[in-house]
Amino acid sequence: MSSAASTSHLLPVFARADVAFERGEGVWLHGTDGERYLDFTSGVAVNSLGHCHPHLVEALQQQATRLWHMSNLFKSPDGERLAARLCEQSFADKVFFANSGAEAMECALKMARHYHFSKGNPERTRIITFEGAFHGRTLGTLAATGSAKYLEGYGEPLSGFDQVPLGDIEAVKKTIGPNTAAILIEPLQGEGGVRSPEVAFFRALRELCDQHGLLLIFDEVQTGMGRTGELFAYKRIGVTPDLMSLAKALGGGFPIGACLASAEAATGMAPGSHGSTFGGNPLAVASANAVLDVMLKPGFFDHVKKISLLLKQKLAGVVDRFPKVLSEVRGEGLLIGLKAVVPSTDLVAALRDQKLLTVGAGDNVVRLLPPLIVSEAEIEEAVTRLEQACTVLSGQAVQREAV
Repeated sequence: MSSAASTSHLLPVFARADVAFERGEGVWLHGTDGERYLDFTSGVAVNSLGHCHPHLVEALQQQATRLWHMSNLFKSPDGERLAARLCEQSFADKVFFANSGAEAMECALKMARHYHFSKGNPERTRIITFEGAFHGRTLGTLAATGSAKYLEGYGEPLSGFDQVPLGDIEAVKKTIGPNTAAILIEPLQGEGGVRSPEVAFFRALRELCDQHGLLLIFDEVQTGMGRTGELFAYKRIGVTPDLMSLAKALGGGFPIGACLASAEAATGMAPGSHGSTFGGNPLAVASANAVLDVMLKPGFFDHVKKISLLLKQKLAGVVDRFPKVLSEVRGEGLLIGLKAVVPSTDLVAALRDQKLLTVGAGDNVVRLLPPLIVSEAEIEEAVTRLEQACTVLSGQAVQREAV
């Protein structure tokens, strides 16, 4: 361990790579080591418009000269505008602003329970979730996630969640009972290994919710804001939820989360039923409005879809050439997963050695999450670096076999 690491006052909850960055521009990061890195992590699907996008920089600088914080005890014209734009682009009628994805999810969980309470059914509190999910790090969202590795050491998980296998509609039907309030699912699992069931499964969930009076919650913290090629992934699937959480890319790098709800799902939410000190912060709202300015311009999502197709085609070729290293390409839009044959941590490290930054996921998958503004030339460069990393790892695999 280096002396810097041993004397750090940061809580050691992150396994940090031994590299730091001093500035970024577009898809590139400049390290304190003097090297230039191709960023296909995007802060884990956060920097959707790349680093230091001029429109976002201008919006934040202008807002910083006006107002940094204002209590939610007062009106928020800019917050109203952002909420109206999100509703205009989605199924939603109401929006609650938070600071993170976990907070946005907490709001969705509370709203689902409060909905049934307001209807005279306070016993309906249980929420069905799916294996491989990731919904956040609070005690509530950890319980919804249901993974032992995240829950260990924190006592009894918060009650009220029933987890079933992803894609098993019969298991969902058997789990629905008189105390069920909602079904919670990610349109495409990110942390869980870039996995998604068939579209028919989502349609069946919608039908079950309508049949039993349940709310359908989509966790779009990672898939939302263009990551899968549409502004929201539910549009690609063609199934509309009642509640939806957003965060990550919503502020383009500035922390902001949002919980979107239909008017019906928001029934019963009144002054005092939920709140946040910093939710809807003026700086965060200015950033999110600037992100929407860029994403809603004609052709933006056409570019994402075009680049996605190019990337997936090229990755398929790399998988074919390096079967000892890679086995599969997964994902939609620019939420792409490479299923590894070698340990995924080895692949992430080898790619970092080639100055290509990626992020691991469950199921031995490595995620490629480039900014949505990535160019064809930058895709070509990333694939070249991937091939170089695979060449190194493939050689190591051959050596191990020889031994």
